Amino acid sequence: MRISNTDQLIRYSKVCLMAYISFFGLLVMYGNLTDYSANYEYVGHILSMDTTQINENIRYRAIESPMMHHRIYWFIITTEAIYTAYCLLGTYYLYRKINESAAAFHEAKRYSIIGLLIAIFTYYVCLQSIGVEWFDMDTSQVWNAKDWARHIVDFMLPVLIFITLKNER
Repeated sequence: MRISNTDQLIRYSKVCLMAYISFFGLLVMYGNLTDYSANYEYVGHILSMDTTQINENIRYRAIESPMMHHRIYWFIITTEAIYTAYCLLGTYYLYRKINESAAAFHEAKRYSIIGLLIAIFTYYVCLQSIGVEWFDMDTSQVWNAKDWARHIVDFMLPVLIFITLKNER
């Protein structure tokens, strides 16, 4: 790795950030697959709303079917696997084009952008929006992933913006 100027450093920083997110995705996938029951329990409590503040006006939203809990959890695991695969591909293509023209490097961002959008969908739409706003997850004292998901989005959204910027020459 020979960084000769700031433009080259910017390219390497984009590759590194995508590698960090890919690594995070691999850890999350590994955890969900090797300790399925722990996170399944988490999803089950959120969906059944059994640990949230009792608000009879929204209790109709609860999903109490274990079969649905498994299906929704597998949907989340699947989106995590897909975003991780895209981020890994994005890292690979960015690295492969690191010494190419600005246009070639910019086009290599495609998989990274797709992966980051899917990751933001998973953590912002699924956990932040649906978990908090629909299933009232933020009122649970024990089963609350609001802050965890927010921290992930707080990292991934600026990375998405940085990756998409066309500041390489």
